[in-house]
Amino acid sequence: MEIKQFTIYMSIQNYNTQTMKKPHFWEKAKAQLIKKDARLGKIIKSYPRDFLFTKSDPYYTLARAIVGQQISVKAAQAVWNRFEKKIESVTPNNTLSMHYMSLKSCGLSRQKIKYLRSLASAFISKELQILKSKSATDNEIIDKLIKVKGIGRWTAQMFLIFNLCRPDVFPEDDLGLLKGICICYNLEYPISKEYAVKISQKWKPWRSVATWYFWRSLDPIPVEY
Repeated sequence: MEIKQFTIYMSIQNYNTQTMKKPHFWEKAKAQLIKKDARLGKIIKSYPRDFLFTKSDPYYTLARAIVGQQISVKAAQAVWNRFEKKIESVTPNNTLSMHYMSLKSCGLSRQKIKYLRSLASAFISKELQILKSKSATDNEIIDKLIKVKGIGRWTAQMFLIFNLCRPDVFPEDDLGLLKGICICYNLEYPISKEYAVKISQKWKPWRSVATWYFWRSLDPIPVEY
C-alpha cells in the first residue's frame, strides 16, 4: 500500500520548452484558471513558458514512479540514474532479465524490485491493455492499475497526468500538492484531503493543470515522470 508523500520532483536534463509540445488544452486551461482564481492565477503567470509534457511510454512512467516512492528527491534521482544506466533501455523484458543483485546495486529495495518485476510481468502478459484505450475513464484506469502489486492510487494518478495527459486529475493524497495549496491561500499546513477536494471543485475541469502549477510553485525545476 502506498503512503502519502511529497510528489517526487525529477530533474529534467536540458529542459527546453521549445523542443517539447504542450498539451492541446494547456493555454485554454490557464486562461480559465486565471479568470476563476486570482491567487492561483498569480502562480500561473509566474511561469509563462512552462508546461506539462508527457512521456509516451507507459512502462517508463510507471517504473519511474515506483522507483521514486517514499524516498527523497535526491535519492530517487540517483537510484533512477543508476537503474537507467544499467538497464540501458527501460522495458519490461529488460527489467525481468536483470539479475536481482544488479537491481539491488542500483539502490532499489527488495520490495521495489518485486514491484518493478510485477509491473513488467503485467505489461508482458498484456494485463494492462486498457492503458491504450482512449475511451477508458480515469477511474477505470486507476482500478486496473491498482491491481498491480506496488501501484496505489497516487501512482495511478501520476500516470493519468504524466502519461495520458488527462486534464482533470486531482491527487488528493499528495502532500506536495497540499503544501502548495496551503502556501497559496495562507492556510495552516496540512489541510485534510477532504477539504482540498472541496477547494479543488473551482478548478474543474482543469485540476491536473492547477495541480501542476502548485507543484511548480514549490520547486525550481518542472515535474517529470
